[in-house]
Amino acid sequence: MALEMRPDCERCGTDLPAEAPGAFICSVECTFCAECSEALDDRCPNCGGELMDRPTRSKALQEKLPASQERRFNG
Repeated sequence: MALEMRPDCERCGTDLPAEAPGAFICSVECTFCAECSEALDDRCPNCGGELMDRPTRSKALQEKLPASQERRFNG
């Protein structure tokens, strides 16, 4: 099963494209930008898990395994 590659930061709404670095996820894929991850001390506010660098996904691979389009920011 592939990562969802959620498109935005759950805390501030910043766009986080699947092919770009700078996204951080916990083990259940809660997703945050680098600035919010740092502000959260690399700890997920939803589940308490550790926030880690999310790997990138190439544009070519996204054709086969598309990134999620479902936004999570509710600000």
